[in-house]
Amino acid sequence: MTLTEVKDKASKKYFLDVARVIYQNEDNWVCPLDNDIEAVFDPQKNNFHQFGKCTRWILKDDNGKLIGRIAAFINEKKAFNYEQPTGGIGFFECIENEKAAFLLFNTAKNWLKEKGMQAMDGPINFGENDTFWGLLSEGFSQPSYGMNYHPPYYKKFFDDYGFKVMYEQITNHLYAAVPFPDRFEKIARWVAQKPGYEFKHLKASEIEKFAADFIEIYNDAWRDFENFVPINYNTVLESFTKMKAIMDEKLIWFAYVNGEPASFLVVLPDANQMIKSLKGKLNLIGKLKFLYYRWKGVKRMRAIVMGTKQHLQNHGLESAIFTKLKDYVLPRKQYEVMELSWVGDFNDKMLALHQSMGATFAHRHLTMRYIFEEGVQNNK
Repeated sequence: MTLTEVKDKASKKYFLDVARVIYQNEDNWVCPLDNDIEAVFDPQKNNFHQFGKCTRWILKDDNGKLIGRIAAFINEKKAFNYEQPTGGIGFFECIENEKAAFLLFNTAKNWLKEKGMQAMDGPINFGENDTFWGLLSEGFSQPSYGMNYHPPYYKKFFDDYGFKVMYEQITNHLYAAVPFPDRFEKIARWVAQKPGYEFKHLKASEIEKFAADFIEIYNDAWRDFENFVPINYNTVLESFTKMKAIMDEKLIWFAYVNGEPASFLVVLPDANQMIKSLKGKLNLIGKLKFLYYRWKGVKRMRAIVMGTKQHLQNHGLESAIFTKLKDYVLPRKQYEVMELSWVGDFNDKMLALHQSMGATFAHRHLTMRYIFEEGVQNNK
């Protein structure tokens, strides 16, 4: 087997092609856009390069055939928040061969050790955790865009190498045609009409204002979660700007209490239903196909992220936002299902909200950690 670090145009292409080799006979897999994968590794397009570093490798067999890939990265804002300085691995793909998989893991581990890390999380992204994050372990159906799809045999690779589950990521589905439970509906409608409560959908023409409101809410809502790092304006504005290509303004809602930004729900049409036939290529033909499917409309939405300021939690704002969203979705008769992705198993409040709305299970991903041990090397 031959391992090569990705440093030139040819190896970048091979890195992208590995996934197409692994999933060539898997209909549930949708190839992410090559441009989106490459953007992760481009300092001009990924804000995380300002406070981190990354690299990646491809693996070929003795006949020169692509059989695997992996990336390793260090987010310096988070790496030293743990008991052991911790880096990350991601974009792992491999044929069903343990020796090849362990070679990839060892390569990433050694690179991280050289840079002072003592543990690695994976599979994660060199960026925000709303995309390319977690190992799929249950629910092997077509995911929405940005959610990892993996063959079932990957789980054994991670387990046998020594990774341990840190937390589970639960994705549920909510069907538009199924009414909310009566109790949920009554409470939500009552909250929506309370004096001083205002609900607005995003307007692309005011995206800078909504980005600022998002930051104010998000950094308050999540501040007490372990190892939380505040999000900055450039990162949020970058994400919002990227969303413009597919966003439906009336799927993104903000709640205000007496003028104060209080809660938000970010939902996007599922890009996977627009790009499945593109095979990752956004060339001229790909762009025309994308525009056609965007015009035609998709049937699935993806809830990217939701948050409420801590002192306004348990006020029913989240429930009211979902009714506002449903009031828009139902008359359109376009969207059939919303993917609520993903919620950590540590987030009891959000999981309870999903249950109260009547959501059903769809996928389970795992965020895992491997702690390095001096003198131990996996060479199976």
